[in-house]
Amino acid sequence: MAQADASMMDAGQGPARAETEKLVTSDGTPLKRALERAERQRKIAAVGLVAPLLIFLLTVFIWPIAQMMWLSVKNDQIVDALPRTLQELQTWDGQDLPGENVYAALHADMMEDLERDRRDRKTGPMGIRLNYELSAARSAVSRTSRNVDEFEAPYKDAFMDAHRLWGDPALWRVIKREGRPLTASYYVAALDREYAEDGSIVQRDENRRIYVPLFGRTLYLSVVITAMTFLLGFPIAYYMSILPMRQANLLMICVLLPFWTSLLVRTSAWIVLLQQQGVINSGLVAAGIIDDGSRLSMIYNQTGTIVAMTHILLPFMVLPLYSVMRTIPPSYMRAAKSLGATPSTAFRRVYFPQTLPGIGAGGVLVFIISIGYYITPALVGGQSGRMISNEIARHIQQSLNWGLAAALGTMLLVGVLILYWLFNRFVGSDSLKFG
Repeated sequence: MAQADASMMDAGQGPARAETEKLVTSDGTPLKRALERAERQRKIAAVGLVAPLLIFLLTVFIWPIAQMMWLSVKNDQIVDALPRTLQELQTWDGQDLPGENVYAALHADMMEDLERDRRDRKTGPMGIRLNYELSAARSAVSRTSRNVDEFEAPYKDAFMDAHRLWGDPALWRVIKREGRPLTASYYVAALDREYAEDGSIVQRDENRRIYVPLFGRTLYLSVVITAMTFLLGFPIAYYMSILPMRQANLLMICVLLPFWTSLLVRTSAWIVLLQQQGVINSGLVAAGIIDDGSRLSMIYNQTGTIVAMTHILLPFMVLPLYSVMRTIPPSYMRAAKSLGATPSTAFRRVYFPQTLPGIGAGGVLVFIISIGYYITPALVGGQSGRMISNEIARHIQQSLNWGLAAALGTMLLVGVLILYWLFNRFVGSDSLKFG
């Protein structure tokens, strides 16, 4: 019976479908084709509207990140400068010094480079690259390249007389290991490890481990700053949400007021406030809380970094919280109290769970911003309050080891993505509410 009804329904719809297919527009185009063309034009228009934003993101965001990640493994300096030497080093066992054939190939490579235009020479970048792996390698290369045209066979003795490092097997091991287009040396160094004489990767001495403790300190400070902004921002957002709109807007202006002041000015103000002869310590001494010889050390350490960054990032926690709290009807709390709940129970079981989207959004914002912050830790953090971003900036601006800086930046980016993935896995990004 059901099959018969279905057959009758299909038979009834058949003429209707045929009639629809016969419909045409005013210019004689079938309606179905006109609708498909209109949909296609709508999609093209949408792509055209989004294209400038995509081009902007690719230009200023995706492409620089890709360049940074490529720079962390790029290793063409030695390959370009010493092609013959690397060819001869293929059969070297890495134990004693290479033979005369390797030194002769090195002489030929340096002589060829000496004939190039000064701006196109390869020995300079090669010396800088070798110096990242072995101290004094740059001076060995530069000193040798100036006099290499005067060398005569046997070239092994000539190179060893030019600089002591040419007689050190460690330099030749570095040349052979790094004579590849791609390298993992920057990531090895970023993990506080190094290559042993047999080519294995071992951990550095404890007094030379820098980057892994810095990553741990950065994570710790970011978590503490996020927690501090929550503890301070939650009461502020709650008070703003229960005030009349006129007064709430006035407080909102006070919250946003720091954005109208330069970040450098705000950070410098904390230096004035927190230093041992500053306003806070002088006030405590004047009030008799502490004596003049026991002034608190609140600057150029982790305390200064936490205080200054909490103040700077507090609005990023308040705004999402306020946007969520403002939408929670006050009748929910009154209903809970009317059913016998105490104010604390009603707040804990009715009100607080509804603020979790704002807490999550504010926490993600503050944590991600703080984990890559640079200016404030550099000015008020001192040695114990520095973060990994300060070390990245040091390698870019001072040591000029851009490969290591790129490796540290890539590791920081991957770490943030992993943390966000874990957050999305256990909490869910769809539960966030930014406004």
